[in-house]
Amino acid sequence: DGNGFCFWSHRSRGIFQVTYTVLARRYRSQDFGEVIGQAAIADTLRRAVEGDRTAHAYLFAGTRGVGKTTMARLFARAMNVADDLKDAAAIAEAIMRGDDLDVIEIDGASNRGVQEARDLIAGAGLSPARCKYRIYIIDEVHMLTTESFNTLLKTMEEPPEHVKFILCTTEPQKVLATIQSRCQRFDFKPIPRRLIADHLRTILAQEGVEMDDAAIGRVAELGNGSMRDALSVMDRVLAGGDTSISAEKLEEMLGLPEAGLIDAVISAIASGDSKAALEAADALLAGGTSIDQALAALTESLRRMLLLRTCGSDTEVLDLTDEARESLSVQAEQFEPASLVHGIAVCEAAARQGRLGASARAVFDAALVRLALAAQLIDPASVPSPIASGGTKKKRSVERSEPKPSPKATKPKPAAKAKAKAKAKATPPPASETLEQIWTRLVDSASGQAAKAIFDGIEPIRFDADLIIVRSSTGPMSRLVL
Repeated sequence: DGNGFCFWSHRSRGIFQVTYTVLARRYRSQDFGEVIGQAAIADTLRRAVEGDRTAHAYLFAGTRGVGKTTMARLFARAMNVADDLKDAAAIAEAIMRGDDLDVIEIDGASNRGVQEARDLIAGAGLSPARCKYRIYIIDEVHMLTTESFNTLLKTMEEPPEHVKFILCTTEPQKVLATIQSRCQRFDFKPIPRRLIADHLRTILAQEGVEMDDAAIGRVAELGNGSMRDALSVMDRVLAGGDTSISAEKLEEMLGLPEAGLIDAVISAIASGDSKAALEAADALLAGGTSIDQALAALTESLRRMLLLRTCGSDTEVLDLTDEARESLSVQAEQFEPASLVHGIAVCEAAARQGRLGASARAVFDAALVRLALAAQLIDPASVPSPIASGGTKKKRSVERSEPKPSPKATKPKPAAKAKAKAKAKATPPPASETLEQIWTRLVDSASGQAAKAIFDGIEPIRFDADLIIVRSSTGPMSRLVL
């Protein structure tokens, strides 16, 4: 009926059945200009058809749901459907449905053997039934076996004049180099979140559903660069039948971590209140959020704040609504960039340890307390050094077998012994030179990028005999020998 529903009746029983068509199929692009996020590729292919400069084989590579199969059908339609063609409209519709006689779509996952490749070669020798070309669209072509690829090599290199190949894959590295060298390759990029959100607004307007900008942005984020994934999430949301959907309703329907509780955890960490952080996290988990989801949401919030603190509140790196950007900027002001980097590292480590350890909840709670008490951790400058406190370094337990001195060897003179002893002793820094001056001279003396990278994230604290005590933002306290 034009709205995604198909009606049919069983006359003998008088039963009517309604079949729903998902959004990804119902709103599939019908023209090169409608393909979201792949304008450069669409323009190149359209110009190739207009200039009659189409190659015999193409390779469309990219992640799932970015328009590879849709672009292949549009390209095939543009090559095969001319204005003077009889039944042009019906043929064009059949191509876009994927069931045309002259545009054969093959699933590489279920037709991956040598025999299927031989059947394809045999069919390629047949002339097209109605159109100019016989076009083969092979989806997930990387699933073909090496033997199948080798069988197709000669045909793909020098096919009949009426045959075209369009190969689609999500893993181009698995396609043999000998096959890729015979194709024109086009790499489909992940679709920007902003373009996904704009397309979702257009679809919602046609569906007669109202949704908050925050909820639309969340669905676009869940798409992760894939339009099909975003539309699949939207299908789940619209299945409830609501005509007005808020961000809170979206979180409830999809089982997402509640944004308010994530903010409460971050606020408690910023204020150093471990009790409040644990209570907010407990409420988050009690609502049905898994520990992995909670850590992922917390990590994403810390990442966004890091970008705002590093790139500025008006950065275009983050695609946020004005309200969300303002709220997050206020929250980010409570943290230093180094603290946010530390927080992300702690959350990532907790996620790994939780999956491998015996108690994921214990690791999760410990990570929250560690983040909340980060400001109260002991200062490296306050730790007494073993030299200053009269301690001595432990001797190595491994004894080296050194040759015993010869009885006839002459003893060194007292003057030479004193000179060697003075040379071995570390020379303390000049009293007139400050710690900052010595540190600057030490950094400047490093040669090469690898050597200079050692000093990144290191801050000098104080002298300790022949040592400089330093504080590292990426690791524990260290001592650097002068």
